Amino acid sequence: MDRDDDPGATGGAPSAAAPRRTARRATGRITLDDVARAAGVSAITASRALRGTRGVDPALTERVQAAAAQLGYVPDPAARALASAHSQHVAVLIPMLSNTLFVELLESVQRTLTPAGYQTLIGVTHYRADEEEALLRSYLAHRPAGLLLTGFDRTPAAQALVDHCGLPCVHMMETREAPGIHSVGFSQQAAGRAITEHLLSRGRRRIAYVAGQMDPRVMQRADGWRAALRAAGCHDPALELMDPAPTSMALGGRLFRELMARHPDVDAIFFCNDDLAQGASLAALRMGIEVPRQVALAGFNDLDGSDQMIPPLTSVRTPRAEVGAQAASLLLSLMRGQQGVRATVDVGFELVVRQSS
Repeated sequence: MDRDDDPGATGGAPSAAAPRRTARRATGRITLDDVARAAGVSAITASRALRGTRGVDPALTERVQAAAAQLGYVPDPAARALASAHSQHVAVLIPMLSNTLFVELLESVQRTLTPAGYQTLIGVTHYRADEEEALLRSYLAHRPAGLLLTGFDRTPAAQALVDHCGLPCVHMMETREAPGIHSVGFSQQAAGRAITEHLLSRGRRRIAYVAGQMDPRVMQRADGWRAALRAAGCHDPALELMDPAPTSMALGGRLFRELMARHPDVDAIFFCNDDLAQGASLAALRMGIEVPRQVALAGFNDLDGSDQMIPPLTSVRTPRAEVGAQAASLLLSLMRGQQGVRATVDVGFELVVRQSS
């Protein structure tokens, strides 16, 4: 049993000399020293008691916990990280929180990390490499235990931070076979090619690619679209319509109207995300264009509501929740120093064929 050498550390009530409210730092924050003085023990013993370390007398632990509760003590994670050279936080950088795709991924990450004692430091990059670099610099100063990053496209300076920080890192939503790289995702290019080949199999030849945001994964889907059409001998660069604005139903409707005005002979459209395709489907209804008789529509990510469109929307179902769970599990293995972990986890994708194609 850890009885501590301090007077009053062997159980019973705190010393009468112990103040009811102890002096605080200039910030007003209650410190571990405050708790220790209130409980009549050393700071080391108070720390062990609050961590639930074995060997601390139960009565002493109860006394320290009561003092901490009375004073409103909250442990300082930065101080704990400084003392142990690492923290119980994992930095997670995602492009958007307004996109259901990344909300599902993040929830899955947290469901995996929280039971293991880790909390997430969430950073939103807004698809901007400079914002990601700034977030990395800020979060690395907090000494996280590991990193979960979206994709591989970043500034040279940001990549140098990742390479030299000495922390386990797992990349999400894409895969890459390279020494020292750990990734969980699927081939965006293969998925783009698969949905295009499906449209080709339905006899479509004037197949357009319509995209917003134009982030690296959107461009990889475009590569798959091009590869499928070139192999079929019917690629037309003029049927590539892209807008840097974030994807939305409104943008999808506008791009659909633009495309049909320029190329009324288009017989199928592959949209980089379902919200664009949903907007196009509604625009087609308003314009009196029959889907799929006149033009087939297909989206990507199989977002909520796609199966409720008229007609229901063909899409590529991406396993974002599985990506989050697998990436977090892989990172846990790396942080624990486990050997023989898989460097690359390809979770695949699913082509969901509905009446729009």
